[in-house]
Amino acid sequence: MTPHIPFIDLSLQQTRIRPLIDAAIARVLDNGSYILGKEVTELESDLTRHSGAKHVLSCSNGTDALALILRAKNVSTGDAIFVPSFTFAASAEVIAWMGAEAIFVDVDPHTFNMDPESLKAGIQKVKTMALKPKGIIAVGIFGQPADMDTLSSIAHENNLWIMDDAAQSYGAFYKGKRAGNLADYTTTSFYPAKPLGCYGDGGAVFCNDDETFEILKSLRVHGQGTDKYENVRIGMNARLDTIQAAVLIEKLKIFDEEFEMRQKVADRYTQGLSDVVKTPFVMPETQSSWAQYTTLVDANVRSQIVSDLNAKGIPTCLFYANPLHTQKAYCHYPLATNQLKITEDLAGRVICLPMSPYISKETQDYIIENFRETMTRYTQRAA
Repeated sequence: MTPHIPFIDLSLQQTRIRPLIDAAIARVLDNGSYILGKEVTELESDLTRHSGAKHVLSCSNGTDALALILRAKNVSTGDAIFVPSFTFAASAEVIAWMGAEAIFVDVDPHTFNMDPESLKAGIQKVKTMALKPKGIIAVGIFGQPADMDTLSSIAHENNLWIMDDAAQSYGAFYKGKRAGNLADYTTTSFYPAKPLGCYGDGGAVFCNDDETFEILKSLRVHGQGTDKYENVRIGMNARLDTIQAAVLIEKLKIFDEEFEMRQKVADRYTQGLSDVVKTPFVMPETQSSWAQYTTLVDANVRSQIVSDLNAKGIPTCLFYANPLHTQKAYCHYPLATNQLKITEDLAGRVICLPMSPYISKETQDYIIENFRETMTRYTQRAA
């Protein structure tokens, strides 16, 4: 009988902490403070301690988190923001909201994160255009932070700010610091499937800049001044629900343990598959939060491999089979270089496998055994 394997299984974590979640939600219901209740402040304090950032502001979702920073930095028409094409649409979508130009940058072939040389080329290219280079959105794809020291150096040499889109990489480590405290500004998403996820939508912004933090607080509630009925700027309605904050407080308590569990799952995949498929590369002095476990296969047989795995009850995802610069909504935006060769190559080769800190050894062994068998079969055919 073919097993049923969820791509991301949230049920086992919920079973583990359900009594704590029920009690936390009940406290909110009893208190009746559903918007910006005390749990929101408590979560922000907990995240400040956990990340090492000076300030944390929770918000409605990861996309609004990105938009809050762009609004705080007064991004507008004529500005250029550098962003990878190999990412989810939200990273570029918010740039378009502001009327600015997304400049799509290629990625590193090993980490799949923003390539510094492509970024440099893009900055020089924009300087020849009728655009003002303003900032960089680096994405920690699949859980691994970008090479933030190198990217930050390029940013500051060119008088640009840099934001770490850590929607997939919150809590990961880079040179002894956590994602959340690696750039001028950081955003994350608490979408349920993220390594730290709530039971709905949620997000957060992290920064060490007092002035920007005060602006962000105002922007989150319709540009409020001394209270919500005084409006000192055009803002957003970007508050995190108190119930979601209550859920996240409980989930953050077990995050570090789950972080280590994810690493063990990733290690088992790598040990079982590295001789038959290209497995993820993690930079030195870096620990991924393993939002996804992403392999690379021959583009000519990917669809057959996916079909064979699905027939055996093994779900897969292709993040990101359609890079943003190739899509209808974004194809008119400039590229940092004439082509984004690495991005386009990866898009045809990626296969992401089921990932959860709670995936059983038996289930993972089944995935590894069948993936190995499938890869070996197609390798032999190619030979």
